[in-house]
Amino acid sequence: MESKTVIYDTSNRVATILLNRPSAMNAFDTQLRLDLMAAIRQAGGDDDVRVIVISGAGRGFSSGADLQHGIKPYDTFEAQMLAEYKPFLMAIHNSPKLFISAINGPCAGIATALAMACDLTVMAEDAYLYQAFAAIGLVPDGGACWHLVRAIGYKRALQAFVECEKITARDCLQLGLANHVVAADELMPFAQSWAEKLADGSPLAQRYTKELLKQAMSLDLPEVIDLEAKTQFTTSTSRDARHAIEAFFKKEKPRFEGR
Repeated sequence: MESKTVIYDTSNRVATILLNRPSAMNAFDTQLRLDLMAAIRQAGGDDDVRVIVISGAGRGFSSGADLQHGIKPYDTFEAQMLAEYKPFLMAIHNSPKLFISAINGPCAGIATALAMACDLTVMAEDAYLYQAFAAIGLVPDGGACWHLVRAIGYKRALQAFVECEKITARDCLQLGLANHVVAADELMPFAQSWAEKLADGSPLAQRYTKELLKQAMSLDLPEVIDLEAKTQFTTSTSRDARHAIEAFFKKEKPRFEGR
């Protein structure tokens, strides 16, 4: 795809989406929000893409919303959020494919919501999540509250928000907000290699496990067991499962087609 504010590339069943407004620290203006949605939609609709990596061009992931651009052409921020932010955030949340946020440098404001919306995260050693909202008299948005309170609990999340905390990569790893921390110059090669490894896995298992875990957060144990059993029937009767079991007994590497 051609875009002014997003660099889109595919390789070995992995799509990479780079936020590309480096002169503005990849701050979100209307064009970037629309281009990001288009890139996510393209990756989602490409059968050859199994895993999507999102990162930022230049020296940071994103500084959040571009305050210089304000809310135009909307009358309220609420209208802008529902029209331009929520669609790409929910597209990631609802996608059957896995998303990896590869966080380089600063990741602030609503960009933290984007990073946390991704299923998995790798951070550069010098990267951090900056909950900058209260510093300018605002509350968290883009689902940041939902993600952070589930990841680190009420008291720790509240402290991070009201104290406008910069959560370092190492702290993110300890708190469960990141899966890996690597040297800055290794970030994108690591993200690509990790994504390719995941792309070799079972698309059905990944899709349904993602769905199960998200639903498990709001269900009780008996409901989760019932849901797992129902989903396991779906996966166990798939063509991929049959072939993978045959490959297991033959001591061969399975090849998954997502069927």
